[in-house]
Amino acid sequence: MPRTRDADADSGDAASGADLDAIAAELYALPPERFTAARNDRAAQLGRADAARVRELRKPTVAAWVVSLTVRDGRLAEAITLSAALREAQDDADAAALAELGRQRRRLVQALAGEAVTLAEDAGVTVSASARDDIAATINAAVMDAAAATAVMTGRLVRPLVAGGFDPSDLSDAVGGSLPGVAPSPPPPDDLAERRARKAAERAAREADRAQADAERRLAAAEADLERRRTRLAHLRERADELRRSLDDVEAQTEVARAETEKAEAEHAELTTAVTRAARAAEAAREALPAGS
Repeated sequence: MPRTRDADADSGDAASGADLDAIAAELYALPPERFTAARNDRAAQLGRADAARVRELRKPTVAAWVVSLTVRDGRLAEAITLSAALREAQDDADAAALAELGRQRRRLVQALAGEAVTLAEDAGVTVSASARDDIAATINAAVMDAAAATAVMTGRLVRPLVAGGFDPSDLSDAVGGSLPGVAPSPPPPDDLAERRARKAAERAAREADRAQADAERRLAAAEADLERRRTRLAHLRERADELRRSLDDVEAQTEVARAETEKAEAEHAELTTAVTRAARAAEAAREALPAGS
């Protein structure tokens, strides 16, 4: 029995999942307002089965389209790299690394969200305030979760994402076309133990370096303090020598003054005695005068 034309068309046009993803990638690269018409035109070129699958592709929200635009521009690679580092730090329970990566994540998400809005506006697409929030939330979800990152990096995002625990089934309606597998499973226990041991050794080396640097700072401070004290001691010794020399000079002058004072006192006593004798002699002479003279 001859096959019908529709059956031949469906057989010849039957597209694989990869073909559908390629079609979806082309459609989701278009601005949202052009999506529906372009999708329907593309579906009209296919057989019934594939046309139906293409028509099932949903129009992306503006926020989802902007995030996909950022993916195509290559600006989310750093965020995804940071995502892997963040998960590694979580596995190793490295609190210091987690805190630093958290700060980096927040700065990177805000920067990428701003760049994404600029890209959209350059492409002639207006981004509302709520869409800006959805863009930042979606980029943050990609940084925080491997499955969300996988969905975002397809460049075929349909709706925005919010950070949380994702299973592939949770994201099946977030992507137009197929959803690739989630990030590779964690390394085997031996590799993980080796990685943790390496990190522990690195932490111990950093702590030893910090302890050495702290000891060297304290030694330098002690040496500076010792030098100040030695300088002060030398100054005081010089001052003491000066004071001793001054004291010796004062004592010598005191001895001279004492001798001179004793000599003056003796002369004063002799003169006092002489004056007393002279006064008595004068008094006696006056008494010896004849009466009436």
